[in-house]
Amino acid sequence: MRIWTPLVVLLLIVFAIVQFVRPLPPPVLGLTAEPTFTFEGGELQMPWPTEGQGAAEVEGVGSLGTYGAQKPAPIASVAKTMTAYVILRDHPIKGSQSGPEIPVDKKAGEQAKAPNESTAPIKEGQEYSEKELLQLLMIPSGNNVARLLARWDAGSEAAFVEKMNAAAEDLGMTDSVYTDPSGLQSTTVSTPLDQLKLAKAVMQNDVFREIVNMPNLTVEGIPGQIENNNNILLKPGVGGIKTGSSTPAGGNLLWSANTVVDGKNRRILGVVMGAKDADQLYQKLQLAIDYSLKIIEKAQADVTSAAVVRKGQVVGHIDDGLGGTTPVVATKELKAIGWPGLKVQLRLTDGGKAVPHTAKAGDVVGEISIGTGAGAVSAPVALQKDLVEPGFDRKLTRLG
Repeated sequence: MRIWTPLVVLLLIVFAIVQFVRPLPPPVLGLTAEPTFTFEGGELQMPWPTEGQGAAEVEGVGSLGTYGAQKPAPIASVAKTMTAYVILRDHPIKGSQSGPEIPVDKKAGEQAKAPNESTAPIKEGQEYSEKELLQLLMIPSGNNVARLLARWDAGSEAAFVEKMNAAAEDLGMTDSVYTDPSGLQSTTVSTPLDQLKLAKAVMQNDVFREIVNMPNLTVEGIPGQIENNNNILLKPGVGGIKTGSSTPAGGNLLWSANTVVDGKNRRILGVVMGAKDADQLYQKLQLAIDYSLKIIEKAQADVTSAAVVRKGQVVGHIDDGLGGTTPVVATKELKAIGWPGLKVQLRLTDGGKAVPHTAKAGDVVGEISIGTGAGAVSAPVALQKDLVEPGFDRKLTRLG
């Protein structure tokens, strides 16, 4: 006993010192509030067409739903959206910029007179700015302009098509194949969900948004006023993207719209493909436009907001890793954007900053958020009381 007792005491002292000076485990911010919130009102009932296929979503919030087969199908001139995306990606212009002057080559001038396809009346030797050609691409839907831009950008139409498909792959458009820059070929196919991926990307560009929202166009060197055949552009909150129609495709419309929620514009994106229940091609396109307007108006009426988190509500805690927790509260009310039946996910994160071991009550230590991208909303979270390090007793008894 005389020999071992001092040794045991020494070991216990050493153990206590080691336990006391060991680095503390990193504190962890965790969600304690309900992780989901469901909007009241039952399931959303959208006025989907009874033919074709399509989809709609509120950007950054979620899907309003889909209808139809959701399989690759010809998209006709809606393909020009990808043409414009690649041109603006590789030759960016912003605001009032017009971009470089581009000469009209012999081929584009000759194709201006091509029968049985949409063209823009441009002539060999004329020069138009990049912006003007993008306008002629998207509003009168000039196939000859699509091919001219492709040759100008990539040297050949075939090389440009390779760039279109590479861009589609980069955007995750796994069910899309582009075989021409205009969409005239029926082998250029896509799906509604793929087109929404493209729409979300291209609508970030302010020049593109300006162009596709124009109900008509006047270009120097071209007589008269050119009308946009998307005739719902003047409806409240309705924006453009691109119409498309052909015998294989039927009537198609890739569209955008806005609705005001809590004083802020929220973008709605959608696509209607394969409207064919009419005799003439222009009537099929009008069907797609009419179908789209019904979907837009329903979405505008039903997209709303709801208070998911109250100011001062305990939404989580900091776990010090040794059995101690300190509650955190929302510093302001958090409203989510949604519609009847939508379930949204709450996320509690450190906001990119390390969670501290010690801090004062009221210090911001993270944020609680809902949604993604343009639809994301968030509120800072702060400590409800002082955050202190674990005491000697918990340091001494910790394992591992």
